[in-house]
Amino acid sequence: MDKNLVDTSGWLEYFTNGKNADFFAPAVEDIDNLIVSVINVYEIFKKVLAERGENAALETIAILSQGEIVDVDMHIAIQASQISVQFKIPMADSILLATAQKYKAILWTQDKHFENIKAAIKFISKE
Repeated sequence: MDKNLVDTSGWLEYFTNGKNADFFAPAVEDIDNLIVSVINVYEIFKKVLAERGENAALETIAILSQGEIVDVDMHIAIQASQISVQFKIPMADSILLATAQKYKAILWTQDKHFENIKAAIKFISKE
């Protein structure tokens, strides 16, 4: 596994230079091995659009687009549904984990939903 997928909270932490930004930097900055789910694009564009406007949101998405943007296909949707039921986690988080699994990527996160899931996850606590 040499691909990386950073969840939305990790991207936002990196972009705002939060206290865990250095944790996410290796994955975000390794463009050759970075995959980005369209779920990340949606969530990040929406958040930046609401807080900083359309130009800032488009600039942010340009940075994400340096990685390989991957769609949600039927395989990911079904796998995500199974993950959501098994671990009782929300749809977006389930889709990100299913995407990471399909692409044999490590999921980088600070989202507590993932803290105790045994999978290819690099977790750091937000607190």
